[in-house]
Amino acid sequence: MTGSTPTVRLATVTLAMFLLAGCTAARNSLGTSDSSCYLALPSAAHAVGPHSTFVGVHQFTLSSLHQKDPRLFDTLAPVRSTAQRVCIVEFVGAFTQASVKKPLGKPSGRIAVVVLEAPSNRLVGTVIFHHPPLAFAHTHAG
Repeated sequence: MTGSTPTVRLATVTLAMFLLAGCTAARNSLGTSDSSCYLALPSAAHAVGPHSTFVGVHQFTLSSLHQKDPRLFDTLAPVRSTAQRVCIVEFVGAFTQASVKKPLGKPSGRIAVVVLEAPSNRLVGTVIFHHPPLAFAHTHAG
């Protein structure tokens, strides 16, 4: 910035700070607490096979999962896991107990929810549902 005044430089730095702050705020509203579960996506996709469509991913503690969706939590009850946190990955498609890894729940359905331990990504089970157990779409406050 040859020949620029201190006022112009200050305005440029201030503008850059506001732009960076805006990017951070947008990212935080997208649920980045689930970001460590994105490492689980290859394992989750392998559990349901290639004929499925990814819907979303969330991370839960076991107690928060019990509060958020008791039906899903109860379906996982027979499976032993020592993990305190789990990644829940939802897929849509046509699923049967024969077409997924570690099947739980209904014999067939259009929703498969893959549950993996966090952070190890060990498969706990794949729960088959007819209707989605959790809301994976982002909601916007407004």
